[in-house]
Amino acid sequence: MTRTRTPARTALTVLGTVGAVGVGTAVWGVGIERYLFTLRRHSLRMLPPGTAPIRLLHISDVHMAPWQHRKQRWIAALAQLRPDVIVNTGDNLGHADGIDGIRRAFAPFRGIPGMYVHGSNDLVAPAPRNPLKYFAGPSRHARRVESLDVSSLDDLLVGDLGWANLNNTAATIDVGGLRIDAFGVSDAHRDWDRLDELPAALAALGTGADLTWGVTHAPYQRILNAFIGLGAQALLAGHTHGGQVRIPFSPKALVANCDIPLDQARGLSTWTHGGRTVPLNVSAGIGHSIYAPVRFACRPEASLITLLPQRG
Repeated sequence: MTRTRTPARTALTVLGTVGAVGVGTAVWGVGIERYLFTLRRHSLRMLPPGTAPIRLLHISDVHMAPWQHRKQRWIAALAQLRPDVIVNTGDNLGHADGIDGIRRAFAPFRGIPGMYVHGSNDLVAPAPRNPLKYFAGPSRHARRVESLDVSSLDDLLVGDLGWANLNNTAATIDVGGLRIDAFGVSDAHRDWDRLDELPAALAALGTGADLTWGVTHAPYQRILNAFIGLGAQALLAGHTHGGQVRIPFSPKALVANCDIPLDQARGLSTWTHGGRTVPLNVSAGIGHSIYAPVRFACRPEASLITLLPQRG
C-alpha cells in the first residue's frame, strides 16, 4: 500500500529540516568557527628594487576578554612568524579587564617595530545590542558606555613594545634599513578622526621615505580617499570583522558596518582615488564582541603580508 504524504506532514518535515540546519549553523558559528584562528598570507611588490623582503603582520579587532586564553596563546604564537613590522588597527579590548590578556598575547612582540591606531573598543566597552540592527546600516553608539583602560593600553603599546601611536598623527620607523612614514586616524566610526591634522604631521617628518602607509581602524571611503590624497602607498584597516556572518563562498559580506563596498570588507584588494590605485588590506579581525560570540563563513584572522622588491 502506498502512503500519501499529507500537506501537514510535508510542512512538518520541512520545518524540522530547517530547524536542524539552523541549530547546526548556530553550533558551528558559536561553538567551533570562532575558535578557528587563521593566518591569511599575501604578497605585494612595493619595495625599492634590490631590497630584502619585509614581513608585515597585520592584527586587528582582538576584542580581548580575560577568559579568552586560547586567543591569547594563538596571538602570542604569531611571533614565531618572525615579522619585521606589526600594524595594529585597533579594537584591542573587549572587556573592562581585557588589558591583562592583551599583555600576555603581545608580550612576544617586544622588540618588533610596530604602529597602531585606536578603535572605539580601546576606549569604551562594548554594549549589548540587537545584532540584526547591523543589517540596517552602520551601528549607532550606545548612550551609556563603560570606559576602558586606554592609558594602560597605550603604555603597553608605546612604552613597552615601542610601537608608534598614529592616532591623528604621523611617525617614521625604520624597518630593515628602510624608512617607513606612516600616518593614521583614530576611529572614524566614532568621528574621532582629525584628517585636517595630518598634513602638518607629515610635513614635520620631512622627505626621503622609502614607503608611506595610511592606517585606520574603520575603512570609510572618505578616509581611504584622503589617505591616497596624502600620498599613502598602502592602506591598512580593520573594523568590519569581514561581516562576521557571511554566506559561504560568497565574495561579498552581508554587512560591513561602514560604507566600504561589501566585496572589499575583508582581505587584500585595491583602492583608487584621484587617478592613483594602491593596495588595501582590510583585516576580518581576530575577535568579536562578547555580546555577539559568533563567526560563520568568516574565520577569525590575522594577515601576514610579504612585501617584495619591485622588478627592474
